[in-house]
Amino acid sequence: MRSTQMRLLALLTDGFGAGGGIGQYNRDLMTAVAQAQAIEKIVVLPRFGDRSVALPDKVEQANAEPRAANWCLRSLQLAVTQQFDVVLCGHLNAMPFATMLARAIGARLWLQVHGIEAWEQRGAIARASLRRAHLVTSVSRYTRRRLLAWSDLAPERVRVLPNTFSTTFTARVRRRDLVERFGLDGKRVIMTVGRLATRERYKGHDRIIRALPVITAKVPDVVYVIAGSGDDEPRLRAIAEQSGVSTRVVFTGQVPQADIADYFALADVFAMPSLGEGFGIAFLEAAATGLPVIGGNSDGSADALADGQIGHLIDPKSQDELVEASIGALEKRWAGNPTTVLRFKFANFARHVSDLVEGQLAS
Repeated sequence: MRSTQMRLLALLTDGFGAGGGIGQYNRDLMTAVAQAQAIEKIVVLPRFGDRSVALPDKVEQANAEPRAANWCLRSLQLAVTQQFDVVLCGHLNAMPFATMLARAIGARLWLQVHGIEAWEQRGAIARASLRRAHLVTSVSRYTRRRLLAWSDLAPERVRVLPNTFSTTFTARVRRRDLVERFGLDGKRVIMTVGRLATRERYKGHDRIIRALPVITAKVPDVVYVIAGSGDDEPRLRAIAEQSGVSTRVVFTGQVPQADIADYFALADVFAMPSLGEGFGIAFLEAAATGLPVIGGNSDGSADALADGQIGHLIDPKSQDELVEASIGALEKRWAGNPTTVLRFKFANFARHVSDLVEGQLAS
């Protein structure tokens, strides 16, 4: 290990130019790592990304390699042709390969875990590779707890490094073009922002749709705006039809990253009663705009909502609790407080990252 600055190879699923919550976390993480005085250079190798986007100082991004075999070969090439002191593995599934690579070049190994991929017990190879990690960071206490339950890791080796959010998320005036496009004049809006993926049904869109008839009885002008796209949309449309609320459920399609804050401005409450969220960056983004936020109390959402200080935590399986919280927010009986989310601002995140890099990896 060098006594001066370090060079880091980041093996990521989603890099700069990729979408999704993990992609955003990775970009924030790389930006923060680059600000650490102990870091000289970062080379990012993503499975998905766009090399043409602007990058922070000290960060380079190689061409994305969607195919796993090509990604592994390119990782080996980078490791052989450049000198790295640290290998960051951005997903548990790649940990056995990252372990082999780090050992081969004599680098320290850092694993980042997010959510469901770290919750279920893995085999002997995965457990052995985990033991090789010098540092493991988890987005939430919940994910950390689930990981420690099946791995052989010492608790002090797994640190919680929660998400941050962009300062672009502030209160805004409703954009008239969006109000007209989605027919929201005179409506009170419950909103969820996120992918409609079959593998992410845990987010709870269907539970909100099924609760709408009860909410409507108290709030007749309510609509549910689902901002996002994905292969689970046909199922959700069918549930809305079966529940008799198809005219009250608005599917916006994919939302450009730059427009998400404008979509939040359409809403009266953000709700995502998730059963499997590792953290949930959308909670922070919505809360930062001043929206009241509803999340589940049985996964990493509790970390994002600071155990209820930032938003309203409910049993995500309880329709009664979902209905009560939604009606309360729509009738302004409780409100969001954007100042409480500032604990997750980027400056605090970057300071935490720098402390971890210099304290756990530079020694």
